[in-house]
Amino acid sequence: MASLYLDESLSAEAFVVAASLSIGGDEARHAVQVARVRVGERIAIGDGRGRIARGSVVEATPGTVTIEVDEVEDAPHPSPSIRLVQALAKGDRDELAVQAATELGVAEVVPWAAARSVSRWEGAKAQRGRARWASIAREAAKQSIRSTVPVVAELATTAQLARLTPLVLVLDPVAVEPISAVDLDGVAEITLVVGPEGGIDPKEFAALEASGARRVRLGTEVLRTSTAGPAAIAALSIRLGRW
Repeated sequence: MASLYLDESLSAEAFVVAASLSIGGDEARHAVQVARVRVGERIAIGDGRGRIARGSVVEATPGTVTIEVDEVEDAPHPSPSIRLVQALAKGDRDELAVQAATELGVAEVVPWAAARSVSRWEGAKAQRGRARWASIAREAAKQSIRSTVPVVAELATTAQLARLTPLVLVLDPVAVEPISAVDLDGVAEITLVVGPEGGIDPKEFAALEASGARRVRLGTEVLRTSTAGPAAIAALSIRLGRW
């Protein structure tokens, strides 16, 4: 399978069969000096917004890698899209969730400052944290050869989450309703909310439920915050016929 390299500045008009398509900067340097891409090798170049071009390399230098395009794929996010609201967590557990969720096809990731989050993004740390998550999502998209890179939103509060619609599912290991029983017919967007290690505070549950969110469970086991979101995305993907 061809490796994927991204250039978000590419226009739609650049993705044409029989045309030459190039990447530069860090992507070209990494391709040549780290991945050892050489002339004649087949790779893919994408814009991160749904388009991927594939072809053989005709130029490979640390400054420029060029392919002759022989195949173009245009595959935006499928509908319904899935958004993951991931509570900030200690260590790298939230980052692991972002990586796996990207590989599983999530369209957007929202960092959540939950009441019981041990990790805190305050001041400049919020922008650094968001940039870190965006970098993880971008690299995971490349690794999984997916045509779109998930959007990483601004840090959200519980009050902001309460304004999300239409279908918001809050993962709760003691909820009565299983995720497999949720009616998905006609839904354009699904939001999954995952709490931190200490769980979701009762006041947060109340605020989210008051706005129409539903508590759902995955199974009998209690999953880590790094595992719950990706597991829910996988379950929904099967129900939506994507797997």
